[in-house]
Amino acid sequence: MGPPSNSGFYVSRAVALLLAGLVAALLLALAVLAALYGHCARVPPSGLPGLGDSEAESSPPLRQKPTRTPKPSSARELPVTTTPSVWRPPGPWDQLRLPPWLVPLHYDLELWPRLRPDHLPAGSLLFTGRVNITVRCTVATSRLLLHSLFQDCERAEVRGPLSPGTGNATVGRVPVDDVWFAVDTEYMVLELSEPLKPGSSYELQLRFSGLVYEDFKEGLFLNVYTDQGERRALLASQLEPTFARYVFPCFDEPALKATFNITIIHHPSYVALSNMPKLGQSVKEDVNGSKWTVTTFSTTPHMPTYLVAFVICDYDHVNRTERGKEIRIWARKDAIANASADFALNITGPTFSFLEDLFNISYSLPKADIIALPSFDNHAMENWGLMIFDESVLLLEPKDQLTEKKILISYIVSHEIGHQWFGNLVTMNWWNNIWLKEGFASYFEFEVINYFNPKLPRNEVFFSNILHNVLREDHALVTRAVALKVEHFKTSEIEELYDLFTYSKGASMARMLSGFLNEHLFVSALKSYLKTFSYSNAEQDDLWRHFQMAIDDQSTVILPATIKKIMDSWTHQSGFPVITLNVSTGIMKQEPFYLEKVKNRTLLTSNDTWIVPILWIKNGTTQSLVWLDQRSKVFPEMQVSDSDHDWVILNLNVTGYYRVNYDKLGWKKLNQQLDKDPKAIPVIHRLQLIDDAFSLSKNNYIEIETALELTKYLAEEDEIIVWHTVLVNLVTRDLVSDVNNYDIYPLLKKYLLKRLNLIWNIYSTIIRENVLALQDDYLALISLEKLFETACWLGLEDCLQLSKELFTKWVDHPENEIPYPIKDVVLCYGIALGSDKEWDILLNTYTNTTKEEEKIQLAYAMSCSKDPWILNRFMEYAISTSPFTSNETNVIEIVAASEVGRYVAKDFLVNNWQAVSKRYGTQSLINLIYAIGRAITTDLQIVELQQFFSNMLEEHSRISVHAKLQTIKNENLKNKKQSARMAAWLRRNT
Repeated sequence: MGPPSNSGFYVSRAVALLLAGLVAALLLALAVLAALYGHCARVPPSGLPGLGDSEAESSPPLRQKPTRTPKPSSARELPVTTTPSVWRPPGPWDQLRLPPWLVPLHYDLELWPRLRPDHLPAGSLLFTGRVNITVRCTVATSRLLLHSLFQDCERAEVRGPLSPGTGNATVGRVPVDDVWFAVDTEYMVLELSEPLKPGSSYELQLRFSGLVYEDFKEGLFLNVYTDQGERRALLASQLEPTFARYVFPCFDEPALKATFNITIIHHPSYVALSNMPKLGQSVKEDVNGSKWTVTTFSTTPHMPTYLVAFVICDYDHVNRTERGKEIRIWARKDAIANASADFALNITGPTFSFLEDLFNISYSLPKADIIALPSFDNHAMENWGLMIFDESVLLLEPKDQLTEKKILISYIVSHEIGHQWFGNLVTMNWWNNIWLKEGFASYFEFEVINYFNPKLPRNEVFFSNILHNVLREDHALVTRAVALKVEHFKTSEIEELYDLFTYSKGASMARMLSGFLNEHLFVSALKSYLKTFSYSNAEQDDLWRHFQMAIDDQSTVILPATIKKIMDSWTHQSGFPVITLNVSTGIMKQEPFYLEKVKNRTLLTSNDTWIVPILWIKNGTTQSLVWLDQRSKVFPEMQVSDSDHDWVILNLNVTGYYRVNYDKLGWKKLNQQLDKDPKAIPVIHRLQLIDDAFSLSKNNYIEIETALELTKYLAEEDEIIVWHTVLVNLVTRDLVSDVNNYDIYPLLKKYLLKRLNLIWNIYSTIIRENVLALQDDYLALISLEKLFETACWLGLEDCLQLSKELFTKWVDHPENEIPYPIKDVVLCYGIALGSDKEWDILLNTYTNTTKEEEKIQLAYAMSCSKDPWILNRFMEYAISTSPFTSNETNVIEIVAASEVGRYVAKDFLVNNWQAVSKRYGTQSLINLIYAIGRAITTDLQIVELQQFFSNMLEEHSRISVHAKLQTIKNENLKNKKQSARMAAWLRRNT
């Protein structure tokens, strides 16, 4: 309050008494509200971000969570003395990290979800539980903080101090005066009447309850599904990264490891699974006389809360024993009967054995359960002893021989098993070093696959699956590095770390490290690291220390700096360098890679350089490793002569995380070699040259003509993965879908068709004569669709004819399945070249299938029609009739994605906006505007489009849409200039 003033006003005694009464009433009301707030069921915010793909390559859209209805006030009352206050002072509950006052040692956890097969839940399900947490006190405190969210606390007691000499028997009780919740920071706070004693152990005894929701995918969640013709339900958990607190009060940080004794109470017709083997079962009767099974499990090893796992289900399983430990794959009974789990079972045991032998550390648990859920947003989760998968990435139908799904399942299973060492056995100390588990698990999934599939070209596969994608997204101004120095994150910020950089860039860091050391030294250092930190936690510097120890123990590998200094230059800064070699002078320089480089921009500071390992080849011969540890350095050995046979390529096998540029002579020499003898340059480097050149040209490092020159030799290229890289960079979606590219299309058609003959004849012959020959050719399986799609788009008569043949055979005899790698293209051209008869056949197939993946595929194919009236009917069906009532695909959006459909969808939207918004939501309009306006190049077009949709947009949406359309316009103008230069080059070279 400020100093008194000389001015004032007079208030009568009666008015003063009235005001005092009102103030007192207001304070009383606030006190009551505070009491309710502190002790009622917490209501989650309406839009918490959903967890990204723990193992996947990209993050899903945000998911709205339901608001939970508080229980009646009587259910919220705690049997403790409460002293609610209107205002709480700042305190440790305002911090994002737990205070270090308590260290959890052990949890006794019991959960009782009320899931019954005779009464399936309609949206939500009650669960109750109790947890006794043994903790050690490190600092005298009368306030206890632990994590808890979305639960009602029904009882809270603190027993102790415990007496270690009497089997931890409790000695006394510490009264709990108050229990309240800091919702923003997700804490439960226990206020005690006296402080705990440092050095003593105590037991926190808590009873709680909560609700499980079907559309939650964090904490406990429900799957409702169909099996053996019946509607069924299961309950499962997803606790990574910070969702254990959604299920039970706990110390929910990765460094706070403890052991767990878990008990699950469930209906007798269900099986209960958890991290450890079942220890015993008993029977419990509820107040209504119904009997429930009580399943207890053995004690877990020390582990973080995010690895705790539960499943209650009515599933079957297949099993085998590997080195004395049981492995079980659980799935729907239909899937088990169909042998769909057999492939996963056959690869799981050998994967465990391979990694055990590699690290010389046995898998720590006595069993491994793997379960396939009908719906699991995270794709897969590595819970210790109970790994959870979405069935789409675990189950393989025996007939499914011609998809890349075998390799996909192998990768994901290997990734999750790799986590049993990286993450489970050794856990990162905090989420800022999450790459220590995700990056290494991603790297070793490739090592496992390469071991079991030695014919698989490892460098090309890593490039195609990992490196190409992350280099396309990474740049110097990207928001974050792989390893972050920040140690305080909100839950939403932790979830955002599950991205392409953590997984793919992390794996690339591990691969680069292995590349400039050697495999033996790399694995030796990791063995030491894993052994030292088993059942414990580690930071990035701990890893570097063990690598340095391994390096110091030998004399073969000599580094220009410590391993920490080298690797910190990569993991602690965003982006990657472009390495440019002048082959005339031998001068090599590095600079950060920027999107759309601006000439003479110098954002480099003294700390923005990388210590770059340069493995390289000259004239096809591998050369000694050199290091670029400055911005610029001279390497005389890299100079080339005027000889036609003299050429240099940097980044051998593309193990380094950077792009490579050359001076004009360097690119010229490589072009000459490709024209003369392309096979002298290894496949991985033909991939690299094309991908680097097109990326560098797109971002103003070199001219587009330099990249195009590299494609002249393609008539001699018989490696489909190289063709795939060419087509992905050259035949872009913008080029295909924009009718305004009429100038470049005939030129590109003539240029590419002249060069496609060899590769097309190879694979069209295989498709016609023995398509099963492709089943083990992974690179062909992932590349064939783009080749087939481009050939048909260019009007190659044989491609159109083959599409028609395969489509007709399938229509006449559905057992003649279209080869999976090209099924999307064949279905699309079957519709595009057909009439309403073919369209109706696909609609009928769509109506009769229950497979979501097939529904999506058919919906996209039906949008390929060139007839406006058919597309219009398609959209009418989508918003009005039964086949399209599920939300697997926004039909209006996929129609708008085609060139004809863009205009049809625009008119349809205006005439049917209310029905469209009701069916797909108002947000779909914004997506549609972007699809319809993807070819705009002027401000007038933006204004016209906004005016066109103005009645459908809210004010805030108009602003964001305008900004996005401006971005699209600028990108299109840039692409138009690039296309003009491409067209000019094609005229000269066609």
